[in-house]
Amino acid sequence: MFEILMYLFESYFDAGSYPAVDKLSRKLSAAGFEGDEISEALTWLSALQQQDTDSYPASLEHVGLRHFADLEMRRVGYEARQFLLFAEQQHMISTVEREMVIDRAVALQQENLGLDKLKMIMLMVLWSRHQDIDPLLVEELLTPLHFAQLH
Repeated sequence: MFEILMYLFESYFDAGSYPAVDKLSRKLSAAGFEGDEISEALTWLSALQQQDTDSYPASLEHVGLRHFADLEMRRVGYEARQFLLFAEQQHMISTVEREMVIDRAVALQQENLGLDKLKMIMLMVLWSRHQDIDPLLVEELLTPLHFAQLH
């Protein structure tokens, strides 16, 4: 599924959004993606698009720490959780966007989701919410872990 998300971001980032589901499904199939992967990615993206102002408040004001539920801790790996909190503290994402990223990460139903995958989820959440994303943030989110560790 993450290959499809990367493909969508690379193919449609400049356009600001991707085509309707039926057209997108055909394009993904033509690009060589499998039907099950396409269905999973489109379902995940549909749920992401449903995260709007009715689902989440405009902002979350707090002065405390975010504690992760047991399910969140099982689904999102330690390094990914640390990066998520760092991104919030550095104002790369808002508290609402943090919750959206956690929601989409837990929805994958994978155990111990790694940092690279969390970064892709974060990028998709930000892309769905903002017209313009800071290019340095995009670069940080797209840089693979093994590349970053070489420096």
